Amino acid sequence: MSMENLGGKVALVTGGSRGIGAAIAKRLARDGAAVAITYVRGAGPAQQVVQAIEEAGGRALAIQSDNRDPVAVEAAVAEVAHAFGRIDILVNNAGIFHAAPIADLTASDFDDTMAVNVRAAFVAARAALAVMPDGGRIVSIGSNLALRAPHPGLSLYTASKAAIGGLTIALARELGPRRITVNVVHPGSTNTDMNPKDGPGAAHQTELMANPTGFSDPGEVADIVAYLASDAARSVTGAAWTIDNGASI
Repeated sequence: MSMENLGGKVALVTGGSRGIGAAIAKRLARDGAAVAITYVRGAGPAQQVVQAIEEAGGRALAIQSDNRDPVAVEAAVAEVAHAFGRIDILVNNAGIFHAAPIADLTASDFDDTMAVNVRAAFVAARAALAVMPDGGRIVSIGSNLALRAPHPGLSLYTASKAAIGGLTIALARELGPRRITVNVVHPGSTNTDMNPKDGPGAAHQTELMANPTGFSDPGEVADIVAYLASDAARSVTGAAWTIDNGASI
């Protein structure tokens, strides 16, 4: 794929200060897009992502924004549009993970999970569409746990990521007349600081894989997002892309 196939485009990646989000931000910038990222508390890591992009010749912006607050999400979208003129690519990546038996979960846990993992994606899409030209791209990061719950304790997270799948297909139908594509990427076990490939649960996660080659690299997820953001994927919408070595089959 061309290093400049996203030249002139503007991307917003929520939760882009580390892990998969940081890899996506850097990849979209490498492909030529100006990239804004949001973060909640990690100002240092967020600035490191911006610095890496700028040192490679790109344009980047970090915005403090808590996905729990819909007003903050809308303000972040407005700040990107003010800084770069519009948003061509929205990547809903920010998420939280509550894992516990349902008896131990609270209504507050439910509200937090749905606010960050589902409502923020809805709010960001609604706000971004006002400043997104026809032919834009919306990509949400789901989870292979939306497709299969391999162990107990996943009720909230699985429900939230399954909801993202529903939002994706509905928006794909609604926004098709504007040639805006909407897709979801479902990563499985991915080597990040939150779930390292040598962590205590890594062996069990690898055993679930049909192709037990181990954890994915965040860059592999970023590659799929970059493809979906490109003109090459203009015919791909309402699709779910799973990258988990077959753990969900």
